[in-house]
Amino acid sequence: MRIEVTTSPNKNDLETISKGIQSFNQKHIPDDVVFEPDTRFAAFAKDDDGNVLGGVRACAFWNYCILELLWLSDDTRGQGVGNKLMDAAETFAKEQGFSYMRTETLSFQAKPFYEKRGYKIFGELPDYPKGHVTYCLVKEL
Repeated sequence: MRIEVTTSPNKNDLETISKGIQSFNQKHIPDDVVFEPDTRFAAFAKDDDGNVLGGVRACAFWNYCILELLWLSDDTRGQGVGNKLMDAAETFAKEQGFSYMRTETLSFQAKPFYEKRGYKIFGELPDYPKGHVTYCLVKEL
């Protein structure tokens, strides 16, 4: 046996480990949950010309929706756009049957924003990135 580390993994090798973990999980979780497809979605704030001023990107599976990122242009910050985007994302996730939304934010980003929206910290990663803290947050929808 040899251990191989690569920055360009073979698609078939990646598929092998995905199917392997599904097979393992299947022993503990019902089939309809193990093989549930991922739901990917986004919500955008756009100006009248169609330019993106902000947005949310998310992925969901099992009963959790994972907010991968939220971004707002400097001009839209403080105008309620973030709340409107989050309302749209949370509503969509709930309508799709997801029970929770989780995300991460850095110490210089949006922790107070998420906390005002009812998100609770369930974990912290100190010095990630160096000199900052990553907060892991979750909210029941």
